[in-house]
Amino acid sequence: MKKVSNISILLGLSLLAATGANAETINQSQVQSKVSSVPTLQSSLPVSEVKLSEVKISEVKPSEVKLSEASVPATAIPATPATSLSSTEIKLSDSATIQSINAELNRSKTEVAQNVTSVSQLSDVKPTDWAFTALQSLVERYGCIAGYPDRTFRGKQATSRYEFAAGLNACLDKINEIISAGLADKVSKEDLATLKKLQEEFAAELATLRGRVDALDAKVAKLEAQQFSTTTKLSGLAFFNLTGASSATVSGASSTAKPNITFSGLVWLTLNTSFTGKDSLVTQLAVGNGSSPYNTYAGGSFFNTTGVPFTDQTAGVNSNQFILRELSYTFPVFDKATLVVGPRVNFYKYFDGIRFIYPWNTTFNSINSTLLSDSKRGAGAVFMTPLGNMFDFKVGYLADSREFVGTTSASNPNEGLFGGTNNLTAEIGFKPSDAFKLRLIYSHGNFTRNTATTIGGGPSFQGIATVASGVNNAQSDIFVANFDWLVTKGFGLFGRYGYGTTNINLTAGGSTSINQYTFQVGAAFPDLFKEGAQAMISFSLPYKFGDSSNVITAGRGNDGTEYNLELSYIYPVTKNISLVPSAYFIFNPNNFSTNPTVFVGNLQAVFSF
Repeated sequence: MKKVSNISILLGLSLLAATGANAETINQSQVQSKVSSVPTLQSSLPVSEVKLSEVKISEVKPSEVKLSEASVPATAIPATPATSLSSTEIKLSDSATIQSINAELNRSKTEVAQNVTSVSQLSDVKPTDWAFTALQSLVERYGCIAGYPDRTFRGKQATSRYEFAAGLNACLDKINEIISAGLADKVSKEDLATLKKLQEEFAAELATLRGRVDALDAKVAKLEAQQFSTTTKLSGLAFFNLTGASSATVSGASSTAKPNITFSGLVWLTLNTSFTGKDSLVTQLAVGNGSSPYNTYAGGSFFNTTGVPFTDQTAGVNSNQFILRELSYTFPVFDKATLVVGPRVNFYKYFDGIRFIYPWNTTFNSINSTLLSDSKRGAGAVFMTPLGNMFDFKVGYLADSREFVGTTSASNPNEGLFGGTNNLTAEIGFKPSDAFKLRLIYSHGNFTRNTATTIGGGPSFQGIATVASGVNNAQSDIFVANFDWLVTKGFGLFGRYGYGTTNINLTAGGSTSINQYTFQVGAAFPDLFKEGAQAMISFSLPYKFGDSSNVITAGRGNDGTEYNLELSYIYPVTKNISLVPSAYFIFNPNNFSTNPTVFVGNLQAVFSF
């Protein structure tokens, strides 16, 4: 483990009774007569990642000393700490400690100030300064002066008794080092007498500091040995879902049975690895066993869409089976741009986002536009760049690599990156202020048939088309606009509109065209009743066909129009635990105007770590 060296602090007999008075108030003649031989000295205390300059320790008991996250140079301790944290504000955090360890281990040697060989190397020390002679004496006689990485000494700051004791301990260590090297004659009797007197005066503080540093060294060593990785951070989300759905008989339903209340779980484990500090290799594993009750009422083309909480699902085709949900690598390119590449890139993270919508407070239908995209998880790349101060641009190509498909096109040699289901998506964002953002999105998709005579059921074509003479494939063009607007601190608005056309190529030659549209409007109430909480209400039309093509055999219903009303409230119980009650009302389900309303209730517990 690297040690923090070169703790610099101005010592003086005039500070024997000091508790932090400003050095500028000290009489110059008193200081020069008593301090010239014992100002600032180098420390050999093994303080490791514990930076004494980061901690306000004037009133701290030995058992209270904990780590701080303040960013003060480890190479020097000025007379006044850079942070004003009180002893009660300094907390021990395993994650913060590990971050500090990694920061020190990765520190460039050029960032650490070396001992100066001349006072002139300290840019803010001048010959006219009252302590100049003392500093010069230390450099010439003991060589134990060190400054901040920017070669400043900052001698006008105040000091506390504990900081003074830290410098005194450094002095003792340096003197012992000189004596042990057989150079006792290099230390004057006056200096030894001064140190002895100071040692007696600050005996209690010295004992406290030594015990404190030993305890912290042991804790840091333990954390360093037990940390997961020096390059990788593990985080996770666990969802518990208690869900029920109720309605009378629904036309177009996948089952006539009444669903029971279910209790399911879903876990996402994410490994975020950085090799340079600016890149990110994301590996996400997932496992779940949800089968949401609303799917009993949903038709085939509505499965896992409306009325289904986004996290009430399995992670893959089978329940309780781990799958690779995401594998991508993000790194900077050009000046300010970013490129994401990988065999499984998550579409949701990059396109059609709305600040008030989270995975745990909405349905599959609302997490993004119903019509986007056939490749929710895909192999390919996403390029992102700002365009000035108010615009940004994203473009991505993803070939289908979804976890719910047995053989995905991107990894299938018969289809690959360009021969199967894929999407090319572009988005322009306009953000005139932090409170408002507008996004315009275009996506062109290619998707393969389900069977020789059927096609569809995916996002860009939510219905299913059946053509007796056979179908080959289809192409879709989707246009989406969305916005979110934080009107005031506790109130926001959002909405989206989408329109798409799908061209189905027939085996017998020719094609047939189908168009759809969708919309959603909603309001959000951030920090309602508690900081970090959020209530949301959303009204949407999942998808509606703009024509009545006779090839549509599922999804069209009786040409009715389904509407969804969603209400949710995110309540943070603690920093890592939230409860999310939600209610969904599905009007005219499956686009049958004669169908009764379906009610869905969901209580979710979210654990983040």
